[in-house]
Amino acid sequence: MTDALGPELLLELPGWGSRGRALEEALRSAIRGGRLVAGTRLPSSRDLASQLGLSRGTVTQAYEQLVAEGWLTARQGSGTRVAAGTAEAPALSGRSAGSAEVAASGRYDLRPGRPDAYAFPREAWARAMRHVLREAPTEVFGFGDPRGRIELRTALASYLGRTRGVRVDPANLIVCSGYTQALGLLAEVFTELGVRTAGMEDPAIGDHVRLLAGRLRVAAVPVDAAGLRVDALRDSGAEVAVCTPAHQFPLGVSMAPERRSELLEWADDSLGWIVEDDYDGEFRYDRHPIAALQSRRPSRIVYAGSTSKTIGPAVRLGWIACPPLLLEPLTEAKRRARETRPLEQLALARMIELGDYDRHLRTMRRGYQRRRDTLVAAVRSGLPDVRVRGIDAGLHALLELPFAPSERAVVEAARAASVEVHPLGEYIRGDRDGHPPSLVVGYATPPAHSYPAALDALIRGLRGL
Repeated sequence: MTDALGPELLLELPGWGSRGRALEEALRSAIRGGRLVAGTRLPSSRDLASQLGLSRGTVTQAYEQLVAEGWLTARQGSGTRVAAGTAEAPALSGRSAGSAEVAASGRYDLRPGRPDAYAFPREAWARAMRHVLREAPTEVFGFGDPRGRIELRTALASYLGRTRGVRVDPANLIVCSGYTQALGLLAEVFTELGVRTAGMEDPAIGDHVRLLAGRLRVAAVPVDAAGLRVDALRDSGAEVAVCTPAHQFPLGVSMAPERRSELLEWADDSLGWIVEDDYDGEFRYDRHPIAALQSRRPSRIVYAGSTSKTIGPAVRLGWIACPPLLLEPLTEAKRRARETRPLEQLALARMIELGDYDRHLRTMRRGYQRRRDTLVAAVRSGLPDVRVRGIDAGLHALLELPFAPSERAVVEAARAASVEVHPLGEYIRGDRDGHPPSLVVGYATPPAHSYPAALDALIRGLRGL
């Protein structure tokens, strides 16, 4: 149309699917192919809706999705523009080089435990921080309650109850600088209370195991298809159980209902503590989210979470929903520890209160589900003998390769194809029986524009085995 006030944009929308999905794919294709170069300003949502005969809401949602995926940037006063590093580069030596990560380091990053840094909610975070700097009371710039700002604790209590079923009063929430600090505080307090042994899932993240082992004896408790084995937990003599019931890392299993009941019985019988690490509970795709285990026994379960997967590791915010008996010693331990920055606490509270946090999560959930579906389809097509596990939720999948000679061979094949992944064995501390050579693949890690090339390289490398 010629009466649009902003720049015009020629797009041919595919005839399949919803109009919003068709618009997203048309824009991706134009950027990927180099027709829309980095820095190109796009029409406003109103103008593009008029040009294409779509609703403004459809265009706005498409823009938001592509900003979240890293294809576009949106800045107040600058409009919506094509992001840098998104066009495909010419192939080199028969290998795709359409990734900023490949150009910089020679590697596609498919390691787990990392969200897409390109999807950081810059605009929402900047708005929240501007508001905080303008409106925050003077007391924010001094020493405060070691539990954290009451504004964030109040917002978190409501949010966690609404989305994860957590039952906690704001007074019993402790804000900390991420899950690592939370686990360190818990190890300190349990030691002071006379706890000697903590049972921890096997496999598990090595850094977390080492952190606990600095103060407590850590017993490796096997995980099977139903989750942490409570019989082995009982036999270990542990007084604390550290687990990931919603989506075990790295196997990806969800703790079965009967196993959850067994674990609660263990806590009741032995007066043991359960530490529930809900590291990616917001990202569930194929069925209704499972409520946090804490909702069934808030007097014995410590619930811990963070923003590392939802917003990004750069925002060092986490929380502990604390049983009443642990509140005083944990508050004192937090007082002695590194302070958690109050301005960021207020910014997160603001995002939660305005609904920006929920909107960001919905966008990321849609994007990560598409990535998971793309991974599953690529493996089924290119590696039909590979089993993909743990895909109901989270940001990673487990690829079992029973035909591979060893995990070392698998990792070397991936690296030869310029792909960085983690072998399952990196997380196993005990018996490897029942675990074929496997890779833990983080499908959230690469920016969206390099993700297809990363999968192509991975499939190509593993096919040689």
